Amino acid sequence: MSTVILLAITGVGLGAIYFLVACGLSLIYGLMGVLNFAHGVFLAFGAFLGFEIANKLGATTWTGFAVSLLVGALAGAVFAALTERILVQRLYNRHIEQVLVTVGLALAAVALFDGIWGTDPRFPSAPAWLDETTNIAGAHVPNDRFVAILAAVAVLVAIVLFLQKTRYGMIIRAGVENRSMVTALGIDVRNAFTLVFTIGGAAAGLGGVLASHYFGYVSPLLGQTLLIFAFIVTVIGGLGSLLGAAVASVLVALLQQFANFYLAGTGDFAVVVLLAVVLLTRPSGLMGRKA
Repeated sequence: MSTVILLAITGVGLGAIYFLVACGLSLIYGLMGVLNFAHGVFLAFGAFLGFEIANKLGATTWTGFAVSLLVGALAGAVFAALTERILVQRLYNRHIEQVLVTVGLALAAVALFDGIWGTDPRFPSAPAWLDETTNIAGAHVPNDRFVAILAAVAVLVAIVLFLQKTRYGMIIRAGVENRSMVTALGIDVRNAFTLVFTIGGAAAGLGGVLASHYFGYVSPLLGQTLLIFAFIVTVIGGLGSLLGAAVASVLVALLQQFANFYLAGTGDFAVVVLLAVVLLTRPSGLMGRKA
């Protein structure tokens, strides 16, 4: 029983990491129609800057850890905003060019990170409590899993409230439904779309710092590795569905954890099978809008 509890909570923690990456992808595609293959770069950049600032302030202190989370989110947000303003904004409704530009940016950024931080992984330190475990019904659960889960829940609630309760949130939703009408009313939708990219980048940067503690390392390829599963989560949950991304994140991570343990390390294969089943039986995803 303790093994099941450990796998379940660890799986939900991994799902929280997936969600922090996938929620930005889901927002950006659902609201703007952009497939952003450079999204993993925001995660890696946030993870590296969070790693650096934590070391300068004291990686084993709560101050260093908290500031690293804020710096990671800010780094991802700034990188994402610049990407949207400089590269993507000119390419709306030009999907092939979007793919080429974002893939090119991802490759160039990984090479840049290799040059700055090297190809070898860096191993972050953390406050002692995060490296300890909590006993839950005999299962010794690493405490950093709980932090990741709380962060993901907070991000989900914050984004939902932003989209439903704020003026910019309403502008974004209206702009998606009828961009020309909103523009005719004198509202500059481009600023709202930049904000969407920024929010997605901030969530990815935050996820990067938490992922570095979850996996125990940060490297230039960390973002690209997680991006693969984030795309899978986004498709399974339904492109553009924030709640779908949350549900699919947990579902994919739990399947991965249990299959790895009980089926001889076949977690990734099981996730691909789940993706194929969803695409064949429900192409719009679990909670996506039907065409």
